[in-house]
Amino acid sequence: MIVNSKRKKHWQTAYETKMPNEVSWTQEVPKTSLDFIASFGLNKKVHIIDIGGGDSKLVDHLLEQGYENITVLDISAKAIERAQQRLGDQAGKVTWMVGDITDFKPERTYDIWHDRATFHFLTTEQEISKYVNIVQQAVTGYMIIGTFSENGPTKCSGLEIKQYSAQTMTEKFSNGFDKDSCITINHTTPFDTVQNFLFCSFKSKQN
Repeated sequence: MIVNSKRKKHWQTAYETKMPNEVSWTQEVPKTSLDFIASFGLNKKVHIIDIGGGDSKLVDHLLEQGYENITVLDISAKAIERAQQRLGDQAGKVTWMVGDITDFKPERTYDIWHDRATFHFLTTEQEISKYVNIVQQAVTGYMIIGTFSENGPTKCSGLEIKQYSAQTMTEKFSNGFDKDSCITINHTTPFDTVQNFLFCSFKSKQN
């Protein structure tokens, strides 16, 4: 698919040419995500997948907290390579996957699905429907989705994004999930700009 090919090239270039302090999404401590994961009260053997995890440090913190079954999916091989290099020997404890989320064919189900700032890059109804169908098959526990809110930016990394409110987010996933909680937070980028995010957690109706 042409769209997927362009998207892959965009993100591969971004991770090949920019360091973490040069991109807006960098977080030293992904506190909101970690707080949501802890709030579910699950054991450390649960299967967690981080969608668009790239070289995010969420995986570092999950390993540090003792989680044993972590998968990271990202469209950019370079992003995953950087995360693996940073983690060193710890990287061997993680399942790494390179691929576009809209082409993802899960071979197992997940207790926790985490996505900070991947879903909002899907701007067509076809792409969004694909994502919704994938999570309905793949998630048997909880899902965390973080996107730009209606008070957030309209672009990221030069690409158009789709903003969400708690209502529009909940409606997108209403067939397969019940809303657990939605909050808005301000993310301060490495260059001191502020982005308003919406984070929502959902519980699978299969649970």
